[in-house]
Amino acid sequence: MKQVMVAISLRSGSDDRQRAGDASATAVLVFPNRSHPAKAPRLRLHLSPPSLVGGELAVLSRTLTDGWIAPAGPVPEQFEQAVGEAAGFAHTAAVASGTAALHLGFRVLGVERGDEVWTQSLTFVATVAPAVQMGARPRFLDVSPESWTLDPNLLEDQLQKAATKGRLPRAVVPVDLYGQPCDLDAILAVCGRWGVPVLCDSAEALGARYRDRPVGKGAALAAFSFNGNKIITAGGGGALVSDDPALIARARHLATQAKETAPHYQHETTGYSYGLSSVLAAVGLAQIGALEARVAERRLVFDRYAEALSGLPGVSLMPEPAWARSSRWLSVIQIDPKAFGTTREAVRRALDAAQIESRPVWKPLHMQPAFRGARFHGDGLSGRLFERGLCLPSGSMTAEEQARVTDVIRACCKG
Repeated sequence: MKQVMVAISLRSGSDDRQRAGDASATAVLVFPNRSHPAKAPRLRLHLSPPSLVGGELAVLSRTLTDGWIAPAGPVPEQFEQAVGEAAGFAHTAAVASGTAALHLGFRVLGVERGDEVWTQSLTFVATVAPAVQMGARPRFLDVSPESWTLDPNLLEDQLQKAATKGRLPRAVVPVDLYGQPCDLDAILAVCGRWGVPVLCDSAEALGARYRDRPVGKGAALAAFSFNGNKIITAGGGGALVSDDPALIARARHLATQAKETAPHYQHETTGYSYGLSSVLAAVGLAQIGALEARVAERRLVFDRYAEALSGLPGVSLMPEPAWARSSRWLSVIQIDPKAFGTTREAVRRALDAAQIESRPVWKPLHMQPAFRGARFHGDGLSGRLFERGLCLPSGSMTAEEQARVTDVIRACCKG
């Protein structure tokens, strides 16, 4: 039975997107077509393509029929409630992107020009870019080999040194990397000692759990993304969550141009047009009920990789600490070129030639020209993970499709 492929361009708000020849993410939707029995051509396997649950059109139709398009009305509110329940937080502001959520988080925490904001170096640029654009100075810390997330021991050492100089950061931003929870309790304990608030970048990790609770729970704020490549997608959008109602009320005020209550447009400060449209909220609302099933599916993909690549010299997979249940948003391997016999980049090129998308892990921010001169602390594990790390296709795949990936990797091995 032939399948009809419909490619829908979804504009991506970040660099963690499915590259299909341009700067847009491409949603590949496949529908059966029984009238043409000819064999379909082999499709390119993308890194993390959006997957529809089937109810999106019904919710969209109802939303549009009711006359809602703008960031107003019942659907964004329903989406906020659903996100809050899934994330385990009492208060949620749905916004235009995960980056917007982080930006609002920095604003409500009082980040100002000249302040320092600390985060791990191994992350996407959006983790700290809004703070830098506000005039803050970033400081980058290395990650722990146990989790590839912010090293709490290194953080404690640097906070202690900063405290003696009276130069504590305005905020610390740990990252739940590739769906892997950071060691949040340890980070909160260290930051709490000096009264430094924590904004958790959980953009990649909705559905992951830390010590049997949702990721980010316990931080002052957490940010999520619903970009086109996330486990739950609205084609865009994000959310800022907190158990502090005042923080979310302040964020919501700023997200709607900081309009004061008045019959005219009154502004005591400047804000942003960061509201999430009813159209995107409708897609997200239809999707979010599938969160647990999606996480289980991603974890199964990871387990298949672990089994298929076991025993291959020089190949290891991203670790998962005993205190974490990663969402496995992306499955990530490390390739030791000496043991494997070739480099990560050679494997990436071989996969690309086989119509399989893969991507190096995030290039550490302290190595990025945009942050030239920023301070970095650690032994360079972030850089080594970048040199050897490769993100593999991790979306909805059959076992046969996944075998295409592992067959190419095995064929590259010369160890």
